[in-house]
Amino acid sequence: MGLFDFLTGGNKTDKIKDFQSRGAVIIDVRTKAEFAQGAIAGSKNMPLQTISTQIATIKKLNKPVIVCCASGMRSANAASILNSNDIETINGGGWLSLNNKL
Repeated sequence: MGLFDFLTGGNKTDKIKDFQSRGAVIIDVRTKAEFAQGAIAGSKNMPLQTISTQIATIKKLNKPVIVCCASGMRSANAASILNSNDIETINGGGWLSLNNKL
C-alpha cells in the first residue's frame, strides 16, 4: 500500500471491487451529450446538475453507488453530495479508467 492509498483509506480498485460485489449501481454524472458519446454498459446517467434532485430515487435503489464522469472532478462532487445524504458512495473517477477496473 502506497502513501496515497494509506491517506485515502486504501486501494481504490479494491473498494470498487467491494462495491461491485455488493451490487453497486454506477451513476455517470456527465452531461447527456457526453454520456451519449460513450459510457459504461449498464450505467445510469444523472448529470451532476441534477444529482441533488435524484436523492430519493437513488435511495430507493438501496445499493451502494459508484459515481464517474470524464476526469473524476464532477464525480468527486457527486460522491460528496450523495455521502452527505447517507448514500454509500465512492468516486470511481473518469469513466474510461473505471471501465478498465471493472
